Parts: sequence; C-alpha cells; structure tokens
Amino acid sequence: MNRKNAIAIACVLAVMCMTGAAFAAVPLYRLFCQVTGFDGTTMRTDKPSDVVLDQTVLVRFDTNVRDLPMTFRAEQVSQRVRIGETGIAYFDVTNTSDAPISAKAAYNVVPERAGAYFQKLQCFCFDEQIIKPGETRQFPVQYFVAPELATDREGQGVHEITLSYTFYPTQRFDAAQTAG
Repeated sequence: MNRKNAIAIACVLAVMCMTGAAFAAVPLYRLFCQVTGFDGTTMRTDKPSDVVLDQTVLVRFDTNVRDLPMTFRAEQVSQRVRIGETGIAYFDVTNTSDAPISAKAAYNVVPERAGAYFQKLQCFCFDEQIIKPGETRQFPVQYFVAPELATDREGQGVHEITLSYTFYPTQRFDAAQTAG
C-alpha cells in the first residue's frame, strides 16, 4: 500500500470516528449527568434513605409546558422536608385539546450542585405519558434529599432546592388535528 492510500484511509477513518462521536455525545452526556448529578440532573434510587436528619430543606416545584395544549401545575408550590425524609409531591396535568397527547417530562434541579443529592424513588418523568382529550391526570413524585447534603462540602449552604419539570411532546402534536 502506498503512502497516499494510507493517508486517504486514515482520513476516512478519522471522519467516521468523529461522526460517531458526534452522534454518541448527547446520550453519553445524558448518562454522565444521570450518574453524577452534574448539571442539576437528579438521581434515581430504589430505596429510601436510612438516615433522617433534623435539618430541613425547602423544595420548590416549577412546572412548564413546551408546544402542547395542556395545563400542568404542582398541587403545592413548595414543601419543607427533613433531609433524608421521603416526601411526595403531586402534579396535575390536563389535556385541553380534542386529541390525545403523547408527552414526557424532562426535569432538573437548581442549584445544580444539589442534583446529586436529590433522589427520586418514583417519578412520572421516567415514562412517556398518553393523556386523552379533556383528561386530567395526577402524577406523584416520591423523593428525598440525601443526608450527604448536610455534610459534603459541595452541598453545604443549600437550604432551598427547586425541582423543575417541562412537559414536551414525544410525538409531533398537530394543532390542526384538533380543529376538525
């Protein structure tokens, strides 16, 4: 094989690797955030905390809708919970259109450094939701704030956490579909 062919093959392989890396970047970043709590991504767990502290934190709930004919609100604007204590919050979603909606909720936590300590036991955001025309559904979120928030250097000084959800369509919603 001559030098020109080797260079051409190396260039083609480099382009293929860079293209593959570009496609893999988003899922790999999402996985990184879920594992580390980076960028305000909350953690998912299967069991509640074994330790409950006397120290409390105020958890605020923020709701948003992107490109969907629906209302979305938290039943409580905030809850004060003891660190390590399991809390549950309820959210109401109403489809205000004449067509079913397929949607999913994305979430994050502010301040971002609290994401690693905010542990979800149950959340509607893990699954796609199908909401029928005119239907109102109630979704629970069961969570706790990990006791390490009170002792880790990164968590010290966090007294308020905002859990923010945005519902977005998982399939293209056509508003003209509801006009008929």
